[in-house]
Amino acid sequence: MAYEILISVGRRRLALMQNGRTIKRYPIAVGKMLTPTPVGTYRIINKQPNPGGPYGAMWMGLSAPHYGIHGTNNPSSIGKRVSKGCIRMFNRDVLELSRILPVGTKVYIGR
Repeated sequence: MAYEILISVGRRRLALMQNGRTIKRYPIAVGKMLTPTPVGTYRIINKQPNPGGPYGAMWMGLSAPHYGIHGTNNPSSIGKRVSKGCIRMFNRDVLELSRILPVGTKVYIGR
């Protein structure tokens, strides 16, 4: 099963794709104006449960250095432009996603 992630920075949505079809959508928070989320094609290169600090229950590092998809200790931030460029998710959502996605999954980030 080929999974991919499509992220819309403007809509603040992450879509989980399987074989080219959307199977689930999640609300996210994205980078603020001074620290925008990088647009491009990346891969998940690692996963770290309970990384500590503001990263919530899970960290999935991207091939863009210092950026990742992670949980949050501030759930009220979801849906806003507040991060330093990372993709924030509700902890339950990032845990669900991390159970599905293998390291190496493609992540497309668009405006």
